[in-house]
Amino acid sequence: MNAEASSKVTARHLKRNAYIYVRQSSLRQVIEHTESTKRQYALRQRAVALGWAPEQIIVIDSDLGQSGASAQDRAGFQLLMTEVSMGRVGIVLGLEVSRLARNSADWHRLLEIAALTDTLILDEDGIYDPAHFNDRLLLGLKGTMSEAELHVMRARLRGGLLNKARRGELLVRLPIGLVRDAEDRVVLDPDQQVQQTIGLFFETFRRMGSASGVARHFQEQKILFPRGRIGVPEGELHWGKLELTQALRILRNPRYAGAFFFGRTRCRKTVAGECRTSLPRQDWITLQPGAHDGYITWEQYEQNQRQLHANGQRFGADRRGPAREGPALLQGMILCGVCGAPMTVHYHLYGSRRAVEYCCQQRRAIRNADPSCRAIHGGILDAAIGDLLIQTMTPVALEMALDIEQQMQARVDETDRLRRAQVDRARYETDLARRRYMRVDPENRLVADSLEADWNQKLRALNEAEQDYQRQRQADQRIADTESRSKILALATDFPRLWRDPQTPDRERKRMLRLLIEDVTVIKTDQLTVHVRFKAGPSKTLMLPVPVNGFVARKTPADVVAEIDRLLDSSNYREIAQSLNQHGFRTGFGQAFHPAIISRICTTRGLKSRYDRLRAQGMLTLQEISSQLHVGPDTVRNWARHGLLRPHSYTDLNSCLYEPPNPNLHPKSKGVTIRKRLALLKNVDTMSQEVQYEA
Repeated sequence: MNAEASSKVTARHLKRNAYIYVRQSSLRQVIEHTESTKRQYALRQRAVALGWAPEQIIVIDSDLGQSGASAQDRAGFQLLMTEVSMGRVGIVLGLEVSRLARNSADWHRLLEIAALTDTLILDEDGIYDPAHFNDRLLLGLKGTMSEAELHVMRARLRGGLLNKARRGELLVRLPIGLVRDAEDRVVLDPDQQVQQTIGLFFETFRRMGSASGVARHFQEQKILFPRGRIGVPEGELHWGKLELTQALRILRNPRYAGAFFFGRTRCRKTVAGECRTSLPRQDWITLQPGAHDGYITWEQYEQNQRQLHANGQRFGADRRGPAREGPALLQGMILCGVCGAPMTVHYHLYGSRRAVEYCCQQRRAIRNADPSCRAIHGGILDAAIGDLLIQTMTPVALEMALDIEQQMQARVDETDRLRRAQVDRARYETDLARRRYMRVDPENRLVADSLEADWNQKLRALNEAEQDYQRQRQADQRIADTESRSKILALATDFPRLWRDPQTPDRERKRMLRLLIEDVTVIKTDQLTVHVRFKAGPSKTLMLPVPVNGFVARKTPADVVAEIDRLLDSSNYREIAQSLNQHGFRTGFGQAFHPAIISRICTTRGLKSRYDRLRAQGMLTLQEISSQLHVGPDTVRNWARHGLLRPHSYTDLNSCLYEPPNPNLHPKSKGVTIRKRLALLKNVDTMSQEVQYEA
């Protein structure tokens, strides 16, 4: 050690501790490159030679196996920075600059703090004082060269990796269902249960059209799915429930179609950490269809991607989405004939009934918050499309039913084989656990107890698997028995009843519709012009009346209003309501009439009231006839009850108007009873009739 280097170490530095920082970039280097590690620990003798006592020398080796590209995950380097900033470090010893940091930002931060706290830095070439310009310049150049060296190494490794990937020879991790043989060729998993399960997965997606539907079907049928070998002994698969995220990963992975790919995602560093983004297919580094055997063809993979793209619920004309549970028959298939934009579904709840409305989603209207282009009530439209489908499907319904019956039987058989394979696997694992237990030394109770517990657990799993298998098999037999097949054929001959059956799920109606119809375009003017485009090519145009809004649809019919107007000449509100109900008339809401409804209709429709009609006929009020006869109101009511006067009610509270009294009505006087008055009126009427007869 030269004198100039030794002169930099002062008593001020020796009062503080000496820190030795030990690091290797990976665990493999720690295991294989032991000489480098020994050389770093040997720096302790160098510190002792410079004058530090052994108890003052602190070794930081917690970052062994960590890369020096960043200080984020290096707890040892962060501890060193803290100690230097607190002024507790006299010298930092490292084999070379790259051991401390391969990032210029981390390296210069250490130099800045070391210069402020008068801390020395030592490597194989000598001792440096960051507070001196020449030493700091040299350390800065070494840090830059270390970072450049890391970049060159990465570029060299990356170049070899990309070159191998472009040839399709890069060994990358394979998804579940694919393995490598003895010659490193990618082949299907030799486990038949794995092959059949993944095959059923793709067949179910082809039939159902959605990843969530596939996951739900597997869970309902209690079919387990291979989940990988993580956390279990090597060579043993872990089986569990199929989740939606796993289903999506499988559908989007080109390896299942026999294609090799690389560079599907890109990782970049941000302030918050690493950010991984997916790239469009044209930006992938390589994609080689037909590189190995797959579970589906490349054409089927492309069709699956189009289906997943169509299932998305974002804005776009090509995003119809899968058939869902709502009653809207044309969900995702209806287009506005004015602007060409897709029409979305809105539901309105009326009691327990959901009414459908199709609304145009024009981009300009959404962007400017303007009203939608068109809104069409879906009831009459769905009914017309359903009738059209019945007319189209009836001739071929029997053939389709036979295909459905065959597909159902095939699915039942395939599901039964997979469940049986689960039972066989559970029985094999039980036998394996039994053999392990039988081979153990009985005296070794610690091992024997553990193996016995494992055997008991496998027995319980086997029992549960057998019970589930028998239970599901009985359910499948009920589905596929002769009676069910006869019902399918019977429904095929009567397709209209199948379509209109309330037990038929709305989702199934939509699926049947999508088998034949490509899309429906609607133009709304004074009537609805509906263009239906079939998948086979021909189109059909329907002309439908514009559905009226709820207010108009619930208005009282005009013929009922006319009948009320006629009955007002002779009846009050209660009598009118009774007459209308007896003749089967109903309100716009389908309810029976009562006096309050009659009164409201008269008011809203401007009908002349019964009171005005009676007054126009010369009827008198109670006060008017009392004054004319010089009697009190009670006497008028009494005479009306006995027939001396003729009342006409105009309300339901017995409010009446009276016909003008008979001129021969004897005025009120003492001793003249009502009976005598009636007799006098009768005699006078008889004499008048005789005089008229003689004349």
